[in-house]
Amino acid sequence: MAGLDLLSDEIVSEQLKRNIQFFGLEPQQKVTASYVVVIGLGGVGSHAASMLLRSGIGKLLLVDFDQVSVSSLNRHAVATRADVGIPKAQCLKEHFLSIFPECQIEAKVLLYDASTEEEILSGHPDFVLDCIDNIDTKVALLAACVRRGLKVLSATGAGARADPTRIRIADLRQSTNDPLSRAVRHRLRRDHGIEGGITVVFSLEKPKAKLLPFKGPSGEEENPSDYQILPGFRVRIIPVLGTIPAIFGQVIASYVLTQLAGLQVQTEPIVNLDIDHYRMLHQRLIEHEESLYGTALQVQVDVEEVMFVVKELWHGRSAREPFAKDVGRGMWRSVNELMLVRWDQEKPASVANLILLKFKEAEEHESRMLEDIKEREPEYFVRVTSILKRAQLEFGL
Repeated sequence: MAGLDLLSDEIVSEQLKRNIQFFGLEPQQKVTASYVVVIGLGGVGSHAASMLLRSGIGKLLLVDFDQVSVSSLNRHAVATRADVGIPKAQCLKEHFLSIFPECQIEAKVLLYDASTEEEILSGHPDFVLDCIDNIDTKVALLAACVRRGLKVLSATGAGARADPTRIRIADLRQSTNDPLSRAVRHRLRRDHGIEGGITVVFSLEKPKAKLLPFKGPSGEEENPSDYQILPGFRVRIIPVLGTIPAIFGQVIASYVLTQLAGLQVQTEPIVNLDIDHYRMLHQRLIEHEESLYGTALQVQVDVEEVMFVVKELWHGRSAREPFAKDVGRGMWRSVNELMLVRWDQEKPASVANLILLKFKEAEEHESRMLEDIKEREPEYFVRVTSILKRAQLEFGL
């Protein structure tokens, strides 16, 4: 059914009432008319798929070659002991039909590879969710999505972590402290020439545990590769606190839903600055004001407000670097290359009149008039003024 037709059903409309109140009717119609493919239905994928379903996604394709195991019950979204031994895809479909039977759900017990790519990725999905933990399969899927022009969101390592406050959404090249991300980055660049542009969910937290040693039937440590069902798939166990993959899945679902509904959400920027860096930028601003204007009396920000300007407004990078472009690590400039300067030299150095620039950019900016920038660089002018307007509104200036 189309989103509008589905929401015209009284029961469906009531079930999705809170979502409609949150997004609005038309955005929720977009969600309900959407088609999402979820590949990998373990701790992360099952929770992502479950919340997408509960939020009214109209069509889901659930893909996993594996079965529910007893040990997966600590992190799976819906599986029970009665489901042990059942394919994960079939397990989810059966549970999902009792939650939101109007959703068109297809379950495929398949391993993603080159031979199944067309079967899984055809049909013009609005989003593909990569919740796979095998490097070879993950790289192949991400490369195929890039090649096909499909929107894809990839989950990196959720195992061996415990701090939910460290989970972030960003470009693959910004993911740190994650061995899986590092391996995927390397393989995508080496094998497919893909440098970035893939959104991932990852944790800034360093793994708190390593893969456990593999023990065979005798109880002695053995070579795990001797027991692989499929080449490249690990048989050693990584310790998992079930809450973290569940939260990964919820984060993924929230991102996808807001994207489909057209709701703009400003994700937490990955700016690795501590309070000393912000103090340095604040002191640099004061010294620059004294050098340029002979006094720092027009500096109307403290260190906390500098933090807001640098982190929330400019995301730790020069105002000259448009947000819409590449968001790789190269854009997160060292604090030693950046400084805060007034946008309009006729106004005080307040949160609504400070931009972050590299030194040479700052020198050039202060040699020009705003009218010249407006005339010669209208897009840059509009973008900066709209960002500063946000600060003005938030601080009631």
